[in-house]
Amino acid sequence: MTDAPIGIFDSGVGGLTVARAVSQLLPRESIVYIGDTAHSPYGPKPIADVRRYSLEVLDTLVDEGVKMLVIACNTASAAMLRDARERYDVPVVEVIGPAVRTAVSTTRNRRIGVIGTQGTIGSGVYQDMLGVDATLDVFAQACPRFVEFVEAGITDSPEVLRVAEEYLAPLRHAGVDTLVLGCTHYPFLEGAISYVMGEDVSLVSSDTETAKDVYRQLVSRGLLAGPDATASHTYEATGDSADDFLRLADRLMGRGVSAVRLVQTGAIDLPKGTP
Repeated sequence: MTDAPIGIFDSGVGGLTVARAVSQLLPRESIVYIGDTAHSPYGPKPIADVRRYSLEVLDTLVDEGVKMLVIACNTASAAMLRDARERYDVPVVEVIGPAVRTAVSTTRNRRIGVIGTQGTIGSGVYQDMLGVDATLDVFAQACPRFVEFVEAGITDSPEVLRVAEEYLAPLRHAGVDTLVLGCTHYPFLEGAISYVMGEDVSLVSSDTETAKDVYRQLVSRGLLAGPDATASHTYEATGDSADDFLRLADRLMGRGVSAVRLVQTGAIDLPKGTP
C-alpha cells in the first residue's frame, strides 16, 4: 500500500500545480492525475452537478488503487469534501484548509481577500473558515474568466491584465494585505494578479501548502513510499482529446507532462433529495 500512487483530481489543468508541488516535496511518490476536462469548468455549474462529476472521478481513482485522494479543485472541495471523506477508506486531502491557515498566519492588518470561481465564492466556504477568527475582515470576489483564460492557455495577454484590474479593484479598495488564490488555476495568472494588487500584498497559493498537508498525512499514517520506490506519474483526462490536454499542459508546465490517456468515469446514483 505504501508504494501505491497518490490520486490527484481537478476539473482541468489547474491541479497540475498541486501535482508539481507534491512531486517536488515527495519525489519518491507515484501520482495518478485526472483532469475532468469533459465537464470543465466547474465554477459556473450547479453544485449538484459538481458533486456528481467529482465523486465519479474520485471513484475512478480509488478503483485504480490510489492510497490517498487529493482534491486539487476548490469548487469540488466546497461541493463534496464531507461526502468524499465519508465515502472512501483512503485519506482525503483538499486545498482550502491549507490556504486558509497560511493566510491567517500571513496577514498583518487582518484584512484578507479571497478570489475564486463563482461556485467557490458562492459556497461561502472560505468566508466561513476565515470568519471563525473574529479579528479578520474578509473580502471575497468571484473571477470567473480567470479559469477560461488558463484553460485556453492565455496567461500574459493585455486582456488578462484588463480583466484582472476589473476583478481586483474592490479588493485593492478594501486594503487587503493578503490575497488567497482560491482556485488552483490562478497561479498561472500570478504575474498579472501580483502586478495589479501591488508588491505590498502577499499572495497565498494552495499548491505548496497542500503538498505539505499531503506529506503530514502520509507520515502520520505510515504511508510514505519506501526508500527504494521508483516514482511514476500518470496523467489522465476525461475529455475527447488527449492532444488538447497535452498541448495545454506542455504550455503551462513545460515538459513535465509527456503523455495523457483518456478515461471514462462511471455514472453514480446520488441519494434522492441531495442538493
